[in-house]
Amino acid sequence: MCTTISITFPASPPPAMKTQEAQTLSWATPGLGYAPPDASKASALGRDPFRSPAPRASLPGCSGAGSRGARTMSEADGLRQRRPLRPQVVTDDGQVPEAKDGSSFSGRVFRVTFLMLAVSLTVPLLGALLLLDSPIDPQPLSFKEPPLLLGVLQPNMKLRQAERLFENQLIGPESIANIGDVMFTGTADGRIVKLENGEVETIARFGSGPCKTRDDEPACGRPLGIRAGPNGTLFVADAYKGLFEVNPWKREVKLLLSSETPIEGRKMSFVNDLTVTQDGRKIYFTDSSSKWQRRDYLLLVMEGTDDGRLLEYDTKTQEVKVLLDQLRFPNGVQLSPAEDFVLVAETTMARIRRFYVSGLMKGGADLFVENLPGFPDNIRPSSSGGYWVGMGTIRSNPGFSMLDFLSERPYIKRMIFKLFSQETVMKFVPRYSLVLELSDSGAFRRSLHDPDGQVASYISEVHEHDGHLYLGSFRAPFLCRLNLQSV
Repeated sequence: MCTTISITFPASPPPAMKTQEAQTLSWATPGLGYAPPDASKASALGRDPFRSPAPRASLPGCSGAGSRGARTMSEADGLRQRRPLRPQVVTDDGQVPEAKDGSSFSGRVFRVTFLMLAVSLTVPLLGALLLLDSPIDPQPLSFKEPPLLLGVLQPNMKLRQAERLFENQLIGPESIANIGDVMFTGTADGRIVKLENGEVETIARFGSGPCKTRDDEPACGRPLGIRAGPNGTLFVADAYKGLFEVNPWKREVKLLLSSETPIEGRKMSFVNDLTVTQDGRKIYFTDSSSKWQRRDYLLLVMEGTDDGRLLEYDTKTQEVKVLLDQLRFPNGVQLSPAEDFVLVAETTMARIRRFYVSGLMKGGADLFVENLPGFPDNIRPSSSGGYWVGMGTIRSNPGFSMLDFLSERPYIKRMIFKLFSQETVMKFVPRYSLVLELSDSGAFRRSLHDPDGQVASYISEVHEHDGHLYLGSFRAPFLCRLNLQSV
């Protein structure tokens, strides 16, 4: 059984179809057939295509004229039955908003993610700053503008001409002494060693233990300043143990002054350097702090603690006197050739003080040189009658000096040491090595540089012997030797 539906358009198309070709549609059920009108053929036959009966499409076996249920629909009814699919035209204009929407969404996601990350980092950081205690209580310090690195201080590469000795055979050879042509030094693992014929030989220890980390230092000991005495012995300052006399030939060790002995009611926490009179009677030495130990030297510098002292020890009477007090990290010491005064490096303040031990000025003190281009460590005599000063880092000018910048900002120092260890902070300290020769009056005579510490690093001392400079270091695993004629 089949049903045919016919639609016949009137002769004159309504306004809505003036722009369209007249069409006649037929549907057959079941199935659908569509036959578009052929206007050209109708015109050729002299027919008005809009008056002609609409062609029919029917299923096979159905008679168009006699089919039951056939009915004729008006044009309006036919149009209502049609539900054409409107084509969707994609243009460039249509794509732009979509792209913008995508970018906007991605941007929002990025901003939200970034905000969450910032909050997750900031909240613990603020909590740490508020809740954690700072190990230091720094006070603001005032420095003059560092001297310009011009003229005598002009940067150069002269220290890069040095050669490394005993590399990886000793660590931290802080100070150096000679008895004849045999050289001695103290190392970070608590040993006093003899350096002869290219070999390293241990001759003494002041402590015991594994001596591998900074936490082992108090038990292991840390030899710092070392001097040759008049009787073929060595005088040594150990940061944790005190003052010793060592016979390197018999390998005998004698404790002269224990660091456990209170001096004028205060303990010695950081025995540092020493200098000895020619007759061996008097030893002048520094106790860098009553509060901080050697392993915390960076905290001592950053806090600016003024509890350091210059002391005198009499080897005959075993009496100890305090010569200078309230020093900020007193470090290297050196007697004048006439033994009328002692120079003492005040590391934190980048200056060298002078204390008179004999003559008309005995008991008096003044500044030998101030506003140094770096932070001084040990002081040793030069063959020209002046003094060598070793510096492990400098105060750049022109440039940026971190320690100068932080000196007047104690709140930043507190925050830094709440969050970071000393070892981490040390990584941000520029490894600029400087050797400065001073005249006998404290004038700058010449300077030797290694701007990146590539060859000579962390210089602690400059020891002149037989036409060479031997460069000690508080961290490096080697000694450096520089031929003075080459520079």
